Order: sequence, then C-alpha cells, then structure tokens
Amino acid sequence: MLGKSLNSRDQIEFVAISDLVPKDHLLRKVDAVLDLNFVYDSVKDRYCLDNGRPGIDPVILVKIVLIQHLFGIKSMRQTIREIDTNVAYRWYLGFGFHDKVPHFSTFGKNYARRFSDGQLFEEIFEHILEIAMSHGLIDTSALYIDSTHIKANANRNKYTKETIKKTATFYAEELREEVNDIRLSEGKKLYPPKESNEEKTSRVSKTDPDAGYYVKSEREKQFAYSMHACVDSHGFVLDQHVTPGNIHDSTQLHVSIDRLLKKGYSIQSVAVDAGYKTPANARYLLNKNITPYMPYTRPRGSKDLLKKSEYVYDEYYDVYLCPGGSKLTYRRTDKDRYRLYMSDPMKCKECPLLSQCTKSQGKQKVITRHVWQSYIDTVEEIRHTEKGKTEYKKRSQTVERRFGDAKEQHGLRWTRHRGIKKVFRDTTLICACMNLKKLANWLIKEPQLTV
Repeated sequence: MLGKSLNSRDQIEFVAISDLVPKDHLLRKVDAVLDLNFVYDSVKDRYCLDNGRPGIDPVILVKIVLIQHLFGIKSMRQTIREIDTNVAYRWYLGFGFHDKVPHFSTFGKNYARRFSDGQLFEEIFEHILEIAMSHGLIDTSALYIDSTHIKANANRNKYTKETIKKTATFYAEELREEVNDIRLSEGKKLYPPKESNEEKTSRVSKTDPDAGYYVKSEREKQFAYSMHACVDSHGFVLDQHVTPGNIHDSTQLHVSIDRLLKKGYSIQSVAVDAGYKTPANARYLLNKNITPYMPYTRPRGSKDLLKKSEYVYDEYYDVYLCPGGSKLTYRRTDKDRYRLYMSDPMKCKECPLLSQCTKSQGKQKVITRHVWQSYIDTVEEIRHTEKGKTEYKKRSQTVERRFGDAKEQHGLRWTRHRGIKKVFRDTTLICACMNLKKLANWLIKEPQLTV
C-alpha cells in the first residue's frame, strides 16, 4: 500500500533545544569531560577589562573551532553555516533557536589580534592530556614516533631557486670532537670545525615560502609540511611539531624526545621507522636509557657483491674477517666520521672470492665503519628480541592509525593555511580534538554518566 507522509513543516512545538540532541551525541560527551572555564584566565590579559564594547565570549570562540576540527569541517565559513542549522552544535555553544551565530570573520579577527601566537591552543592541547592522565588513560613508558606530510596550500610550479645555508646537525660538533680524539691518539692531524657557510640550492614557493619542496617519487612532487607526532600505546598524541616537508625525519627525533622530557614524561622505549635509524639517533636514545625499537634496513651496495654483514667484525682485535679468512685491519678515521678497514691486496689477488668481494683495480677491499656503529649494533640486538618485534609492530596500531584518522576525518591531508605558525596552530587543534574525542568516548560510556 502506497503511503504518503503529512507535511508538518509549520507545526509548532514547545520543546527545549536539549531534547533534540541525541543522548549519545559526541558533543554531549565532550561537554561532560572538558570544562573550558580555564580559558577565561588564559585570555584575560588579551582583553581590556574596563572599557570598550563587550566582545564575544572567548569560550564560544574556542568551542566553535573545536566543532570545526572535531568534525573535520573544511573552513570557518562552512563551520558557521553548519552551526546555523545544526541543533547539536547550537546546544554545545549554549545558543537557543533564535540566537545569532557569530560571523565567520570573527574568529579570524580574534586570531589575528589575540591568538596568533598559538599559546591558547597549546594550553587546550595540554589541558586535555592532563584530564586523560588524571584518569590513568595515558602510558608514557612506551612511545611511537613518526611523521606525515601535509600538502601545502601552494602551487608546486610557482617557485624560485634560492641559495640557502645548510643547517648543521645537532651532533656535528660532538662527533667531530670524538673523531679528533681518535686522530689525536694516533698522532694524526686534527680536523678543523666545519665552516657554517656551506650552501645549497633549494626551491622556495612564491605562495608559501615556509613550505618545503617534497619529492616522494617522479609523479609525486609538491610543496608540503611535515607533522612529527609522538603517540602512546593507547593512541593519545602526546606531542607534535611541524617542519617544512623537505626536512628529513632523522633530524627531528631528538627534537620530539627533548620536548617530551621537558614536559616531565618518563620514557622507557621508543619505536620508530627506518627513516630514524641512524647511529646518532641510536646513540642519543641509548645514552638517555631509552630502548630504541627500529626495523631491519636493507644493506646498500651492489647486488653481485658480498654483503657487508658477511664480513664479521672482531671487536677485541678491531678487525674485520672476510669470508675468505683474511683480515681487514684498521687504517684511519676520515673526516666523514668513518673508520676505514682495508685488506691486504697481495692476499686478495689470489683469493677465489675476489670477484664477489670488490671491483677495485687495486684488488683491495675497503670497509667503512661509523664511529658510533656500536650503537647501531645494540639496536640490531634489540630488534631480534621478541619484545623488539612486538613493540615495532604496534606502530601500525598507534601512530600510523592516528595519522589515518587525522587525514580521513580531521582534514590533515592538506592545509588551507599558509605559514608554518598557522599550520602548527592547525595541527595542534587537530591533535587536541583527536585526543578529546578518544577521551570523551572512553570516559562517557552511558548518556547519563557525568565526570
């Protein structure tokens, strides 16, 4: 039987706006777990308290931007449109049916005048983490660090080529001193400090100069930013920071760890991918008594030659033993921080494995060993343990899953903002909202439960 519904558009009801919001709506849970009254104390110095026209409640401004990032709405203009018609959004803001929603430019003006330093949003991020910690939901002992690229709001074909200074690595001077200690003990000339005026040519976007030119493959070339995030075993983002997209992951591990230690976190282990596996990072973590979980990395070199792993290092005698039974003895340490081990060419030219060992015309095999290679050896020992295998696999369930959520549900795949400060403000809010959503869903199991 064909049914027809009645048109009840003009029906008048006496109803509270709260009655129209589902009991299990996310914003009900968020409202129960997050009290934003602390915002008033945080922003009072940015307002004039005794004259001028009363401004919009700063808590309302914060709630509007939380709605935008909780539900992945692309722009503030669209967010205001959604609030105008969405009953749940109006309820969360404390608006009635006929209350006027602020103009979309209001947040932009307040951001430019009062919140451009991003301090308020970092306070919100930390406040949410404090609530989670107070309920025992965060475990800082085992952490998972990775980065993801965010497509910049810039045309990849509009750029200039500029010569910029190379940035020295955080460990460069310490490594030079260690190499010089070795050379001093050998009675050799010391290497002078590297000049800080080394330069390189880089592509700089005309639209967003802060973005870095990122090349993933021949097809994928773009200006981008990198968000470096640290996640605990429960999936809470504990810290994040943003760099241009052409900054290598390996240079940012110590930055992330230092930020976490500064916050007072106690860290026992860190799992990272192959991009972070360097002697400097291994040494940094081990010296801080942090267990590093790093993956297997395929050795570089020609496929038709013996792998470096087939040459056994004897730590006691400081020599390498080749598959043919000969020794490669230590000769010197070069300025690039490598110890050089060389074979005896008189023995090598008679060896049946010569063609598989080296293509050197002098019939001499040379093996390089990083000054801090012993730290990588320790990492390899950890990798083969059962704990090492299980902890590394958890990356896919923690930090990689967070990146997937951020890109699919919260708009992290690309940014509408220009400038690294604005992008960092945006990623701070995205991570805060992901933590807030997890916190709300974990603490509020039943509609009537309050915290």
